[in-house]
Amino acid sequence: MAKVNFKMPEEFLLKVSRLAEKTDEIIPKVLEAGAEVVYDKVKSNLSSVIGKNTKVESRSTGELESALGVSPAKQDRDGNFNVKIGFAEPRSDGGSNAKLANILEYGKHGQPPKPFLKPAKNRSKGACIEAMTNKLESEIEKL
Repeated sequence: MAKVNFKMPEEFLLKVSRLAEKTDEIIPKVLEAGAEVVYDKVKSNLSSVIGKNTKVESRSTGELESALGVSPAKQDRDGNFNVKIGFAEPRSDGGSNAKLANILEYGKHGQPPKPFLKPAKNRSKGACIEAMTNKLESEIEKL
């Protein structure tokens, strides 16, 4: 039986070992870079739908838009890292920002939907992946 041995370059092996040691530092940075791209798109979409095409004068206070934010990257109990884009709670009037966002996204009786989340997700997917890839490559180059 034939036998083949491949020897990896020392420099490559050192980079891979350093990458393994720094994974918990690099992954949050990469996720946050991607989250910023999606956040910008969600914020612009939200701004474009609030108070537009309403039958009565808009009562928007700007509180929903200012409550939008990005969470820091955190590791869950399964070991997966997550970043969330969402709304801070509660509102100053005691209501829920998530409820208002849901009504905007999907509508309600007498109020047509004005989607802003799903289109932002779909349109920013490629740019998000690209930003995350660039951040990962830059972090690997630093090793």
